[in-house]
Amino acid sequence: MVISDSLESIGGAVSTTTTTTTTDSDHNFSLRKRPGATAVLATSDSNATELDNSTNVDAAAVEGPTESANFATRNAENHGGQDARFAYRPSVPAHRKIKESPLSSDAIFKQSHAGLFNLCIVVLVAVNSRLIIENIMKYGWLIKTGFWFSSKSLSDWPLFMCCLTLPVFPFAAFIVEKLAQQKCISEPVVVSLHVIISTVAVLYPVFVILGCDSAFVSGVTLMLFACIVWLKLVSYAHTNYDMRSINKSVDKGDALSGSPNVDCSYDVSFKSLAYFMVAPTLCYQPSYPRTAYIRKGWVVRQFVKLIIFTGVMGFIIEQYINPIVQNSQHPLKGNFLYAIERVLKLSVPNLYVWLCMFYCFFHLWLNILAELIRFGDREFYKDWWNAKTVEEYWRMWNMPVHKWMVRHIYFPCLRHGIPKSVAIVIAFLVSAVFHELCIAVPCHMFKLWAFIGIMFQVPLVLITTFLQRRFRNSMVGNMIFWFIFCIFGQPMCVLLYYHDLMNRGGKTE
Repeated sequence: MVISDSLESIGGAVSTTTTTTTTDSDHNFSLRKRPGATAVLATSDSNATELDNSTNVDAAAVEGPTESANFATRNAENHGGQDARFAYRPSVPAHRKIKESPLSSDAIFKQSHAGLFNLCIVVLVAVNSRLIIENIMKYGWLIKTGFWFSSKSLSDWPLFMCCLTLPVFPFAAFIVEKLAQQKCISEPVVVSLHVIISTVAVLYPVFVILGCDSAFVSGVTLMLFACIVWLKLVSYAHTNYDMRSINKSVDKGDALSGSPNVDCSYDVSFKSLAYFMVAPTLCYQPSYPRTAYIRKGWVVRQFVKLIIFTGVMGFIIEQYINPIVQNSQHPLKGNFLYAIERVLKLSVPNLYVWLCMFYCFFHLWLNILAELIRFGDREFYKDWWNAKTVEEYWRMWNMPVHKWMVRHIYFPCLRHGIPKSVAIVIAFLVSAVFHELCIAVPCHMFKLWAFIGIMFQVPLVLITTFLQRRFRNSMVGNMIFWFIFCIFGQPMCVLLYYHDLMNRGGKTE
C-alpha cells in the first residue's frame, strides 16, 4: 500500500521515536533533497522536530529510515514514481491518525451514501417488478375503467357546471374591493360581504354534491377546487384589508409605512386578481416574481411524467389497494390481529400511491402551471422527508397552505394576543375541517375520521418535539412520523371510510 500523506497532513500530531540504527548516507540523502528545511537529527533515544517555513505548519519529525522513507515516498510521487526504491518501505508508518469506520455511529451521517441509495433503488425496482408479475399471474388483470370513467361519471354534469360557476365568487369579491377603494361602502360592510361570498363559495359545492349521487373522484375534485377558491378569497380580502389599513396609517403619518417588506400600494386590479386565481399560490399580492420565458420542451417532458405517474397510481389502486380493501373487515369491529394484518398489507401500496400523488401534484403539476404563467417562486415543498418532528413535516410538505396558515391565521392570532399554543391548535382545527369536507362530502357521510386524524397531530407535535429534544441528533421523530402517517394512519383511514361507505350503501339499499 502506498503511503502518500504530505508533511502537512501528519504535521503537529505525533512525534514518532524509533530505536533502529541508521547510516550516514541515509541522513545525508534526506538533507540534500530538502534544501528549504532545517532538519534536526537525534539519536535513537531522543525525539526530533522540525519547522517547515514554506507552509508554517508544525510537523512531526521521524528519525532515521522512517523520515527518509517518508520523504522518499513524497519525492517518488512528485517525480512520477521514479524513485521507487525509496517508496513502499516497510518502515513507513501505516497508521498515523485516529479515524472512525464509515458506518460507525459518529461518522455515518458525514459519509456519502449515493452508492447505497442506488442499490436501494435497484433492489426496490427488482422486488416490486417480481411482485407485480406474481400478482398478475395469480389474480389476473384487475384494472377496470369504471373507477375512473363510468356511466355514473357522465351523470355528474351538475358538479361540472358547479365547477364552471366558481369564478363568479372571485368576481364578486373584486366588485366589493372596487367599491371599497372608491369608498362607496364602509369597512364593516366590506368585511361582511367578503364573509358571505367566501362562505357561499364553499357551501354551494357542498350542497350540489350532497344533492347528487356523484362519483367519489368527481366529488373530491370539486371540493378541492372549492376549498382552493375559499382560501384564495380569504387571502384576497385579508390582504386588501391590510393594505387599506396601511394606507390609512400613511395618511396619519404612522411609522408602519416605513417598515421593510410592507407593500403600501393599494390598487384593485382585475388583472392581478385573475392572475392570482390561476397562480399556484394561496397568498394574494399585487405582483409576483416572474420568469423571463416559457420552456416549452421542459413543459412537454413534465406532462409526459405526469401521465406516466398518474397511470402508475391507477395501476396500484386497481391492482393492489382495491382487492386488499374489499377482502378486509371493519378495523374497529372485526378481529384485532386480522385488522393489523390488513393495515400493514395496505400500508406499502398506499405509501406508493401517496408518494406518487405528492410527486404528480406538488412537483409536476404545480411546476407545469408555474411555467405556463411564468410564476417565479416555485418553493411548493421542502425536504419534508427529513422532518424530525411532526411540526417540521407540516411546515415543509405543503408550502402554499403553510404560507397561507402563517399569514392569515397564525400571526393574526398572535397579534391579537392569543398564545402560540392556542394559535397552533386553531391552525390545525381549520386544516381538520377542510380535510373532513374534502373526504366526507364526496362520501355523503360525516364520520369525522379525517377530522380526528388531523387533530391527533397536535399531541404528536408535542411528543415528537419532546423526543427530538431528549434524543438530540437522532431520527426518532422522523421514524415516528413515517410510521404514523404511512404505516398506520393513512391505511387505517382508508379502511374506516371504505367500510363505513359500504355499510351506508347496504343500509340505503
